[in-house]
Amino acid sequence: MLRIYGSEKGLLVPVEDLKEHTWVCLFNPTDKELQYVENKLKIFPEFLRYPLDEEERPRIEKEEQQILIILRVPDPISSGFYVRYETLPVGIILTEENIVTVCLKEHPIFEEFISYMNKYRNFDLSQPVSFILNFFLSITTLYIKFLRHMDRVIEEYEERLFKALENEEFLKMLSLEKSLTYFNTSLQGNDMVLIKLQSGRYLRLTEEEEELLEDVQIENKQAIEMARIFTDILTNTMDAYASIINNNVNVIMKFLASMAIIISIPTIVYSLYGMNIPLPLQDLPPFKHTPHAFYIVNIIVLVICILLFIIFRKKKYL
Repeated sequence: MLRIYGSEKGLLVPVEDLKEHTWVCLFNPTDKELQYVENKLKIFPEFLRYPLDEEERPRIEKEEQQILIILRVPDPISSGFYVRYETLPVGIILTEENIVTVCLKEHPIFEEFISYMNKYRNFDLSQPVSFILNFFLSITTLYIKFLRHMDRVIEEYEERLFKALENEEFLKMLSLEKSLTYFNTSLQGNDMVLIKLQSGRYLRLTEEEEELLEDVQIENKQAIEMARIFTDILTNTMDAYASIINNNVNVIMKFLASMAIIISIPTIVYSLYGMNIPLPLQDLPPFKHTPHAFYIVNIIVLVICILLFIIFRKKKYL
């Protein structure tokens, strides 16, 4: 998919033709669209194709008068009853007259960026550095948004720990841990790109743009710190989760073992008196010649079971 935007009166608006100071958006582009942009804007073909590799890492390259910046953005993916997060690359290509972005799919970051820039009504595509920094800021803001959502999910899982006996919650937390790993790796890669931009080797920054770059770095470092803290919290929570599951299973097994011991008492007695051989005490009072022998045996068995129950209760086996 190919979309073209221009800036009019500080707003980003769709336009039909490629001209100076336009922003070209490519979402999962076809070969025909790539060829069209390549020929029209004279862009190096590898610059257009690098961001289409899912495993491409954040970096910055400069070839003649063209600059390629690859960043990774968070990508929520629905999986069953919960959402997991991955990251995917987005390429920003700067030419002398145009800005081109390339992404594997139509990601919501672009709509959020357009809404964010149109909110202030002072954007101009003739300032590519401002575009890059504000786009970077939108990406970092989206990371922080998803990280805060993860934090709320972790708190919900913590509340369920004491009732957990199955693997479903554990698998959800494992998916969250994987998402945080993706976030942490991608954020650190994006931070390296920011450091290279700050060096001035690739772009010349005005004083205002340097201040904006510092703001973006602060936000990005905050996102990195949040990802690290949430990873530690989640790791500790998963350890506690495993311990609580084992403890709950031990409590249940202890209860079942105690009940099995209590129930075994009448089983042993009734099995003993069910034999067709002479038995102990059968010729002695109070069992000899009494019509209530059956009830007396039952009472004795019941007393033994009650005593065992009281003992197990005091020792907190039940």
